[in-house]
Amino acid sequence: MDTSTAATRLVGHLAEVGPVAVAFSGGVDSALVLAAAARALGPDAVLAVTADSASLAAAELADAVAFATGLGVRHLAPGTAELDNPSYAANGRDRCYFCKSTVLDTITAVARDHGVASVATGVNADDAHDPFRPGIRAGDEIGVRTPLRDLGLTKADVRAVSRHWGLSTWDKPAMPCLASRVRYGVAITPARLARVERAEVAVRAWLADAGAPTRDLRVRDLGDTGRVELDPHLVDRPELAPALAEIVRAAGFEGVELAVFRSGALNHE
Repeated sequence: MDTSTAATRLVGHLAEVGPVAVAFSGGVDSALVLAAAARALGPDAVLAVTADSASLAAAELADAVAFATGLGVRHLAPGTAELDNPSYAANGRDRCYFCKSTVLDTITAVARDHGVASVATGVNADDAHDPFRPGIRAGDEIGVRTPLRDLGLTKADVRAVSRHWGLSTWDKPAMPCLASRVRYGVAITPARLARVERAEVAVRAWLADAGAPTRDLRVRDLGDTGRVELDPHLVDRPELAPALAEIVRAAGFEGVELAVFRSGALNHE
């Protein structure tokens, strides 16, 4: 789809929706929906709502606040308690369904409290065909809006429109929630999520200081072992392995593995 046409259609679509609360993770997809809503309706008619839970990295919340502030959109960060749901904490392959049900129920309630009837998410057309996204079903059941999916905008379209508008998020790497780093069947706990976040923050900082920054980084929690996934050219540098192993052990893991980054790796294991 032509980028300019896609941008115009998205703004027009959101103008028809009217005042809206955007479930705003801070990622490239929801950032585009938020920016388009602000263009279509004016910042005062839009809410950015970020679910603040143990599975949200602190840096992601800070980025979300900064982005919304830059648009002049009011940002809210209600706490959510998906970890209180045993079905979520058990970490089966339907974990995202229980998470999104809790998160979107909370965001819908916040929107209603602020006089906003519609809630929109950043689900795009590619997501709709991804078999590993049970959370989309939760949104459909609640009746949230999915403007990117409705207009057939793919991830490539989202990045193209975001770049066209000069959004800082246009080339932001995917950054799913911390729970997505935990191997299915390993119980989700606040301590486990905090351990993953500590390890990722420390590894990223060390690599940057060492002059070897990585675009994509995950520390996967495999139980007792933390698997560090990096850009391919870094995995082939054996001198990095001892330092990264020490950092990940210091974060609370017993064993450490090093591997090439693969998006959604745990979905395929």
